[in-house]
This record gives sequence, C-alpha cells and structure tokens, in this order.
Amino acid sequence: MKSILRNFVKGVLTIVPIVLVIFVIYKIFMFLDGILGSFLKPFLHDDYIPGFGLLFTFVLISVLGWMSTKFITGRILRIVDRLLEKIPLVKTLYSVIKDTIHSFFGEKKSFSKVAIITIPGTEVKTIGFITSEDLESFYNPLKDHVAIYIQQTFQIAGMTFLIPKEKVEIIDVKPEDAMKFILSGGMTSTKE
Repeated sequence: MKSILRNFVKGVLTIVPIVLVIFVIYKIFMFLDGILGSFLKPFLHDDYIPGFGLLFTFVLISVLGWMSTKFITGRILRIVDRLLEKIPLVKTLYSVIKDTIHSFFGEKKSFSKVAIITIPGTEVKTIGFITSEDLESFYNPLKDHVAIYIQQTFQIAGMTFLIPKEKVEIIDVKPEDAMKFILSGGMTSTKE
C-alpha cells in the first residue's frame, strides 16, 4: 500500500506542474488570441484558425511601434499621450500603466537591481527590487532613500518600501532568479 501511495505522490509531483503550465499557457494564448480574434472571426467565418488573433495583435502592435517613430504619426501619438496625461482620473490610470510597462520593457528597467534589506529592529532580511533611486523629485526629504518593491511569496502582490540608501545592499543575482526564489518561498534556492 505504501508503494502505491508513494507512486501516486510521485505522479502528482510530476504531472501537476506540467498540467498547470500547459493550462496557464493555453489560457494566456486564448486571452491574447481573443483580443483581436473576436474582431477577425466575423470576416473569416470558417477559415479562422486559432492564433490569427494573436498574430494580428503582434503585427498591429509592431506597426504602431514603427509608426510612433515616424514624423506625422509620432506627433499624433505624442498629442494623444499628452491628452491622456491631462484628463482627471484617466491620467492616474494611464501614468501607472505606462510607467509599469516602461519599467519592464523600456530602456530603464526598474526591476534590474536586486537588493537585500534588514527589517528595522530585527536581524531578519528580505529580498526586493530597486524600482527608483531618485525619490528627491517625488518628495524632497526622501533624497537619501530608494524605493524597493518587496514581492510577496506565492502571489503577484507586494509592497513598496522607502529605505535609506545606506541600509540597502545590492546583490549580484539575476532578477529572474530572485523572483523565482521569492515566489517559491525560497524553494528554488539551488542553482541549476
């Protein structure tokens, strides 16, 4: 009976991660395909193949990116950008989304530096990501502080701490490895 149970547990440990990854990839694919796929389906009827929406989305984003570098269309997009930054409530949402996307894909990636901080009053340490090293423009008394995003384990949520620069230790760890370490609760601490 013990060997049956042991084999069942091994099967769960082997199969569940594979099934979950396939499920998540499938859901992401269906979501991205559905963005413009639902627009294409009425025109293509029975000729629609899953993935056309995703391909069309990729092509459209690439064309818009190319157009943003051209004189006239770039100017129009900058006008729209400035307009969205002036509309009350919309400007807050727009700036958060824009800054978040730029932090991951822009030239100045915010999650590129991994740091260790000690929680004040304890010897407990935690890992985070430096998201801003210039807080003086946000609030002058914070000129000697940095913003550190502390990711919560097993979640996508986290908290932002404003910590004095001298209490932050930047470590030589790839951001991807640090994120895996944090999200897994430290279970992926071994190097492969």
